[in-house]
Amino acid sequence: MLNKTGIPTAEDVKSVTPSPERLKKGPVAIIECFQKIPCNPCTEACKQGAILPMADINDLPKMEFDNCNGCGLCLSRCPGLAIFVVDASYSATEAIVRIPYEYVPVPQAEDEVVGMDRAGKELGLFKVQKVQSGGAKNKTYTVWLVVPQELAMEVRSIRLGGVRHAG
Repeated sequence: MLNKTGIPTAEDVKSVTPSPERLKKGPVAIIECFQKIPCNPCTEACKQGAILPMADINDLPKMEFDNCNGCGLCLSRCPGLAIFVVDASYSATEAIVRIPYEYVPVPQAEDEVVGMDRAGKELGLFKVQKVQSGGAKNKTYTVWLVVPQELAMEVRSIRLGGVRHAG
């Protein structure tokens, strides 16, 4: 299905999702990379040993979630924008989802943006808590988005502006 639509299935996503217990412990990277291509910047970026070494550069990245401290360095290094950091420990009702972002204009803290799922479906308006620059060499920004707990594993992209209504 992924090769036809570009959208991972629920089974694909489940295969790379940490346990609910690990999600509640604090920020953790989630690598939604499902295509075997020659790529390993995430492995090289991880100083915690959370992204396991690859036997072959075409292998899919594998995570040792308990070693991940959620620093997000892998997120900013992924050329496929396939890594997200989820912090389900943020509050009882809200989570932080860190999303890679490479468009202009760049949202600012306190902005409200439209959160979308993997298929581009709008899930609502959410507040930007923080925006991190990837630095002079890395133009990938990290947008920290406050979302309801139940959407932490669903919100994967943003769009600036209000919610559009089909009509």
